[in-house]
Amino acid sequence: MKTLRQAKIGETVKVVKLHGEGAVKRRIMDMGITKGVEVFIRKAAPLGDPVEVNVRGYELSLRKADADMIEVE
Repeated sequence: MKTLRQAKIGETVKVVKLHGEGAVKRRIMDMGITKGVEVFIRKAAPLGDPVEVNVRGYELSLRKADADMIEVE
């Protein structure tokens, strides 16, 4: 299993599954990250948190904890 946090900068990955539950999972889905969507890893902050991604045509910053909940391939 590979998570969004483990994806390298410049890589495009596809979301396989969202882990977590309740409000956290709903918030991730509300940002447009759903099963089957492609996510491009743009860059990461100097200490790795947050990570900036492109999803559905817009830029989004995710914390490491949230990126760990997104399983990708």
